[in-house]
Amino acid sequence: MGLIKTALKTAVAVKTAHVVHDRIQRRQGEQWAAAQGPSAAVTDDPLTRLAKLGELRAAGVLTEAEFEQQKARILSA
Repeated sequence: MGLIKTALKTAVAVKTAHVVHDRIQRRQGEQWAAAQGPSAAVTDDPLTRLAKLGELRAAGVLTEAEFEQQKARILSA
């Protein structure tokens, strides 16, 4: 019985961590989009946007996964 209880507690902890991580990513994405502004995304060429994205990653604002996600979005546009 102890093993099952431990496994359930672990599963709950992992799910909670996943939910928190998703919320943080969403907020960071919203902050990043707000900082870029709607006109900036339209007027900047992809190379400039990628350079800004690299600066955000270097500053620690974006994680590597967030950087890759945004980079793919810029390159597909």
